[in-house]
Amino acid sequence: MSSVGKGISVGAIGKILQTRGFSVTAVKIDPYINVDAGTMNPTEHGEVFVTNDGDETDQDIGNYERFLESELSSVNYMTQGRIYQTVIERERNLEYGGKCVQVIPHIPEEVINRLHRAADSTHSDFVIVEIGGTVGEYENLVFLEAARMMHLRDPKTCLFILVSYLIIPHHIGEMKTKPTQHAARSLNSAGIQPDFIICRGEFALDKPRKEKLAIFCNVLEEEIISAPDVETIYELPLKFEEQYLGDKILKRFNLKSEKNTLKKWEKFVQKIKNSKKEVKIGVVGKYFETGDYMLADSYISVIESLKFACWYQQRKPVMEWIDSTEFEKNPKAVKKLEHYNGIVVPGGFGSRGIEGVISAIKFVREKNIPYLGLCYGMQLACVEIARHVCGLKQAHTMEIDPKTPDPVIQINPRQQNNVANKRYGGTMRLGAYSCVLTHGSIAAKAYGTEHISERHRHRYEFNNTYREALEKAGLRCTGINPEQDLVEIVELKKHPFFVGVQFHPEFKSRPQTPHPIFRSFVAAATIKRKKI
Repeated sequence: MSSVGKGISVGAIGKILQTRGFSVTAVKIDPYINVDAGTMNPTEHGEVFVTNDGDETDQDIGNYERFLESELSSVNYMTQGRIYQTVIERERNLEYGGKCVQVIPHIPEEVINRLHRAADSTHSDFVIVEIGGTVGEYENLVFLEAARMMHLRDPKTCLFILVSYLIIPHHIGEMKTKPTQHAARSLNSAGIQPDFIICRGEFALDKPRKEKLAIFCNVLEEEIISAPDVETIYELPLKFEEQYLGDKILKRFNLKSEKNTLKKWEKFVQKIKNSKKEVKIGVVGKYFETGDYMLADSYISVIESLKFACWYQQRKPVMEWIDSTEFEKNPKAVKKLEHYNGIVVPGGFGSRGIEGVISAIKFVREKNIPYLGLCYGMQLACVEIARHVCGLKQAHTMEIDPKTPDPVIQINPRQQNNVANKRYGGTMRLGAYSCVLTHGSIAAKAYGTEHISERHRHRYEFNNTYREALEKAGLRCTGINPEQDLVEIVELKKHPFFVGVQFHPEFKSRPQTPHPIFRSFVAAATIKRKKI
């Protein structure tokens, strides 16, 4: 099933191999026809993660970056749409020499070429590839075919791991292996025999279940790895190493390594467990609801970044998701924000829930509750101050109201043609851009430098026409992109912590090196907590 933990397993295995002294990279394959993840609905697919070189990717690229503590690029991500687009372009350019271009073998061949490019460009000893979707879907058959072909050509350099969930029906109370047996059989039907099976489940796998899986899935008992639910996903490398997964993988490749530096990772996990004092943070967003359920994956990098910052200061993060539409239906409900140590408004698009977000920002500004606005959260903070402090009651972002008399947030002039011609895919301001910070500002103190680079994903920008008026109202523009004179960071004077950033700092936060902005925010929230 989807969301079973494939991406986390890739990250954990990568971390183990990395600590053995090997260079590791990871590739995510999405079966969608979308060329990239930028046009996918976050409540269906989860967060769009942006790389330094501006690729809009699946959230698992973020998982890989956090576990491997490295920066990946567009070479680490592919979709079915991207593969087909490349093959068709090559056919149009006569690069196949007039041959009939077919799904098999030309699509799998392009996949294989890209995997080798990922290895070569990153100089990696290991490339861990996650094939999205589930075994048995027709959507990912060409990717399984590519895997089969790679193994056929050089079986000594290719290894397969099946990640499967073992259910425990509550009315039975027994862990069932049959779905995993069928998953292994489906994989066999694609010409692939798994070398290892990672068994996800609520509890650890017991010996009778291991024996049954070994018999029916054609794997050795010691090659069945238990992956039970854990308090934090960052325990997983340790759980795998308890079962000697690193040694078993290296043995399959006839490799040896005496080096093992998971000690540092163990200390990090222990620090998480020792963080007992709580800090309560509310995340006010609009991409949580999916039917009757709440999907936190829409903001997974923000959530993980907040966790890292809390653990860094030995605090236990207590996060609650607040749908901004609640404040539109019931304006008095905004008072609930007073019970939080800090409020975060992450990025987003569109009009749904926007007035609720603005009312939340107004409340935390007036109540001196630490506030961190990310991308849309920065823009809406400017709108709120323009309306309620500067007296520009119809101030808005042009994204929502193109005819507003006070467009505090306007479309980036370089984006106007894209929108007018409906060129939406991969055309936003994407990837890393430089920013110069004001000396003595909250941001400059947090970073410890006045020159930074951060990743972006947006079309709309702060309108410099209103800069003087907002600064008179107490809003400081403390981060500027020097190339285009764009406002990247705003701060509010006479407030414990009120910071908005146009970029996405969450994309660069790592487990053992939390992002400075998040560290600074949590520090302020911790101080606020003592006063509540």
